[in-house]
Order: sequence, then structure tokens, then C-alpha cells
Amino acid sequence: MDNPTTPQAAPAARKYVENKPPRGVYVRVFIYVVATHALLAFMSLIFIIAKNR
Repeated sequence: MDNPTTPQAAPAARKYVENKPPRGVYVRVFIYVVATHALLAFMSLIFIIAKNR
């Protein structure tokens, strides 16, 4: 009885980890997206100011 239950527990735990990525991944992606947009906006602002002078 112990042999059939042990292999079933391991794949269930492995599936849970594979299907749900860690929360830090979403936080990092959000920070990268916000930082990229802020950097592009800042560079565009500098370009516009330099072009007007």
C-alpha cells in the first residue's frame, strides 16, 4: 500500500511547482516593465528638450 501512494505524492508536488511560478517572477517582470517605460519616457523628454534648443 505504501508503494502506490509514494509515487502519487511526488508528481502532485512537482505539478504544483511547475504550474505556479514563484511570486518574485511577477514582481521582477512588473518592475522591469515600469523601469523600461520610465527610461524611455526620460530619454524622449531629453531628446525633445535637446531638439528645441
